Amino acid sequence: MVRGKTQMRRIENDTSRQVTFSKRRNGLLKKAFELSVLCDAEVALIIFSPRGKLFEFASSSMQATVERYMRHTKDYNRTKPTEPNLQMKSEAATLLKKKEDLEVSRRKLLGEGLGSCTLQELKRIEQQLEKSVSIIRAKKTQVFKQQIEQLKEKEKALTAENEKLCEKCGAKPWEGSTEQEENVPYDESSPSPDVETELFIGLPEGRTTRILQPN
Repeated sequence: MVRGKTQMRRIENDTSRQVTFSKRRNGLLKKAFELSVLCDAEVALIIFSPRGKLFEFASSSMQATVERYMRHTKDYNRTKPTEPNLQMKSEAATLLKKKEDLEVSRRKLLGEGLGSCTLQELKRIEQQLEKSVSIIRAKKTQVFKQQIEQLKEKEKALTAENEKLCEKCGAKPWEGSTEQEENVPYDESSPSPDVETELFIGLPEGRTTRILQPN
């Protein structure tokens, strides 16, 4: 008959617990002493009773053994490779999956890798593209309006500057080539198409007039 393992738990009775502590403590101290002698090991054992009383054993020097332990722990922690936290691993895996999904979505929006898409997915991609085009066109219109407003403001500033310069020089402000031509007064010195051109031949006293007939 195989006996099952007895579950170890705290002894509730104070007297029984104190007796057990004394027996096990002495046995532990004896084992530590035997280990140091038989195996030539450096052993240090520290025990605090439930009431805070100290019991210790050291094969050489307790202080020297503790200092050696501290140096060993420090060196071990410095050279031990740090393993990533499980939560960090999980977050990294999640971010990598999102990156892959975004890359697949980007390729589909560019018209690549559509062979495995269903009709419903193709419709969804088409709607997404139409929405993107609509947003881009609205943004383009807004940019055009802003540029037009900026040009109008620049035109106003240049016109005002032109008027100031004309006032300083005493000149008439420039109003554009087309308007200027329309407002040019008639020059009486210019030949009229209805006036005959006269050619004078000879000396001033006795010159004769010859009327040039049109060809």
